Amino acid sequence: MYTFAVRDEGSSVYNALTKLIEADANWKRLKKGNPKANLIFLERNNQPFWKFGHQPGLKQLTNYYRGSEVICRKVKLVSVLAHHFALKNQDIFQWLPESFIIRPIQNLENYAAMKSKKPRALEKVTDERGEFIKAFERHRNSGRGEAWIAKSSTGAKGEGIIISRSPDDLISAIENQPEPHIVQKYIEKPLLLSGQRKFDVRCWVVLDHEYNIHLMKEGVLRTSSDAYDEDNLTRITSHLTNHCIQEEQSANFGKYEEGNEMFFAEFDGFLKEKYGTSMVDKILPQIRMIVKECLLAIKEDINTDHLSYQSFQVFGFDFMIDAAFKVWLIEINGAPACAKRLLPQLTSGIFNMVIKQLFPSDVTCDDTEECGFETL
Repeated sequence: MYTFAVRDEGSSVYNALTKLIEADANWKRLKKGNPKANLIFLERNNQPFWKFGHQPGLKQLTNYYRGSEVICRKVKLVSVLAHHFALKNQDIFQWLPESFIIRPIQNLENYAAMKSKKPRALEKVTDERGEFIKAFERHRNSGRGEAWIAKSSTGAKGEGIIISRSPDDLISAIENQPEPHIVQKYIEKPLLLSGQRKFDVRCWVVLDHEYNIHLMKEGVLRTSSDAYDEDNLTRITSHLTNHCIQEEQSANFGKYEEGNEMFFAEFDGFLKEKYGTSMVDKILPQIRMIVKECLLAIKEDINTDHLSYQSFQVFGFDFMIDAAFKVWLIEINGAPACAKRLLPQLTSGIFNMVIKQLFPSDVTCDDTEECGFETL
């Protein structure tokens, strides 16, 4: 008999996974706070890892990798990738839009006050507004576009995002915020769907307890309700594809796709009909490479080889595709929700590829191909 405890009862993914586990007679559910369960579903912002791995002979698995937030916070992601590619003597901006870290003056002053007390801890604190201004001028002079986008390091659901062709406006807006921002080159020539609409691509990735990377074969395009308007950067529903923004601010929400979601099969048909190409040819090889590169960049820091408990984690990778079919990484979510239609596929994959491998029972689907995942 295996035991599990659920600390995160607000996650649609882990609520669905809980139902799968409860249907298996080999599992018993313990109280929420019990640290002695075999399987523990932690909350995104409350992860007491120090409580695990202390019971002799007790095999334990948690649903987060300790330290994984370094790629799930926008500022930290840029810093991690900059270090990773510097070690390889490669350009960080191969598939990450050119990005700069800008900290509000108040934020910098706070760091300066703390630095005398913790100099080593704050050695890597940077502000790149000067570099950003130079990059802005370089892009403008070369005719590569003047639009940039500013995003809070911890922002979600499109909150606090600013798109502008004025560096002064971007920096001024950041100065009024309490935390660091990423200023990133805006993709001004995106690939557009019917109705001349923008979209982004969400892919789900399961990083298992042995650090194998599993990419879910099905994914979703989150589409805009309104035509892309390159000249009007304030028309937010033509630029940001977040569901909450589209549903709340556009009268056309759901006009083209139910819930503004297009799945990979339909998108593949669009690519074949309009451009004579496919996701297999143009898009997926880039996605696989980016996912693998990001997770391998942090492997030495987060893997659990040296610990007395094990981890797995689900990541949501968000991409943009430009008019030349180049894939760009936008951000990584460490606790992603899942499109309702794809939830059974995701949770079955976790159950069979991770949980049942550590805690054997009557396996219904051992083959990752059948479960809708590919191992990178």
